Amino acid sequence: MRRIQQPANRGSQYWLQKLVNERPSLLDDEIAEHLVKDSGNISWLSPIREDEYSEYSDAAFLELLQVPIQRSVLASFWPPRGPVWDGLGKSASGDFFLVEAKAHVAELVSRATEAKEPSLTKIKSSLEAAKAFIGAKPEIDWTTSFYQYTNRLAHLYFLRQLNNVPAYLVLIYFIGDDDMNGPKSKDEWSSAILLQESFLGVRRHRLSDYIIHAFFDVGDIQATISPTTN
Repeated sequence: MRRIQQPANRGSQYWLQKLVNERPSLLDDEIAEHLVKDSGNISWLSPIREDEYSEYSDAAFLELLQVPIQRSVLASFWPPRGPVWDGLGKSASGDFFLVEAKAHVAELVSRATEAKEPSLTKIKSSLEAAKAFIGAKPEIDWTTSFYQYTNRLAHLYFLRQLNNVPAYLVLIYFIGDDDMNGPKSKDEWSSAILLQESFLGVRRHRLSDYIIHAFFDVGDIQATISPTTN
């Protein structure tokens, strides 16, 4: 599914649109610091101005990135109305980057899944498979409080483990977004992330090397973008 977006005026959506469209080098450089090899230039395909800042989900995000799925198809792993990715990119070397962005701590806590049967059974099965693979706390229900995060982990598992696709989950945290009463330092974000990961039992696991935590001060972004660009 392709979801057309308007130019945002606040929050994580606004800052990600600015970062991807006006200062992609900041994002590329930050990602490069977390990779063990040179991935080459990254082409950001969402959310870009020329595509009406569209965000993608389901098979559409795989089609946009031209991900080579050869083993387990997405439809067998997850029902329709799956995660809507905040950003999507592909590097010159063929690595894929799936982005989730946050501007304030409350965004880490998401609603439980609202899926009904038979979709719910498929979701639970895939979440349990991902949970078992990474060795997370088996007693924690992944369909509840941190569901947005856990379903992103599950999709990373789908790509990396089930299909051997060189994908990365890029978790972006914006610092100093006063409009959203967001954290004013990396340490504030790190404390909240530690709480989330400790609760789920996912501090260090088999997919950790493919998860990138990137922190950007909105003041640094604002200082380098054009004041006339929407």
